[in-house]
Amino acid sequence: MDNWEEIKTAYQVARMGTVSGAADALGVHHATVIRHIDAIEGRLGVKLFQRHARGYTPTEAGHDLLRVAQATDDQFAQLAGRIKGRGADVSGELVVTSLGVLSVQISPILAAFQQVHKDLVVRYLTGDRLFRLEYGEAHVAIRAGVAPDQPDNVVQHLTDLQIGAYASTAYVAEYGKPTMPEEYVKHRFVGADDQDSRAPYFKWLRQVAPITSLTFRTTDDNAAAAAVKAGAGIGFFTKAAALQHSDLVEIFEPRPEWSVPLWLVTHVDLHRTTKVQAALKFIKQHFQGKTA
Repeated sequence: MDNWEEIKTAYQVARMGTVSGAADALGVHHATVIRHIDAIEGRLGVKLFQRHARGYTPTEAGHDLLRVAQATDDQFAQLAGRIKGRGADVSGELVVTSLGVLSVQISPILAAFQQVHKDLVVRYLTGDRLFRLEYGEAHVAIRAGVAPDQPDNVVQHLTDLQIGAYASTAYVAEYGKPTMPEEYVKHRFVGADDQDSRAPYFKWLRQVAPITSLTFRTTDDNAAAAAVKAGAGIGFFTKAAALQHSDLVEIFEPRPEWSVPLWLVTHVDLHRTTKVQAALKFIKQHFQGKTA
């Protein structure tokens, strides 16, 4: 195929489902989109889309083109990510990802790193989604739990998060502190809505406390933390995060079996670049000898 612009247009129509959506994504007039689709269908001698009132739906041939274009687009994104990370200085963008619950610890580290490297733009992306390092979506990922095993990634152990159980002073004033398992039934706990959660402290909670005591359940770690601070019940924090809130009372001190390992993950193609190495060194130095 000798006209990449037409392929890009067809790809965007397949993704967006409408001519107007594709035109917005490409920054062109909708007439240009229609002209490109007509041209590529004429050249190939097949219909790539079924036209209907709601928009455009790919035919079987359209799906074939979409798969090829998607792979090509991913490869371009991967190449762009690698090129961005190959500078000899610490500047441009640094993209770091982690779970949202770690932001209270990671954000200050990245801000301090930026203070040292004034030309750096930090993009800190949080969430449960695993950003694809192989496609250049991030330079550094900070991941929790089992060691990542994706091919072509460099994985380094960062620290073990110390997890304890805490409650607000208002909660303790009303309910007191449990001293033995028999008292758990009289207390209120904040935990995961997913009863299959693999977090070791949630597994412990399911074993020792009746389900009726788990009175505030959520799928969001930040929401759980906010609920504990608001007095909803006893919940789990990293020790470092709990120390930042004077209104929290330690109910159960961190236990070794509750700890969660943190990993620094980089793609092999970016791992040795100046920017990534500087960021890794800075993050590791922060955690060395510090309570996580």
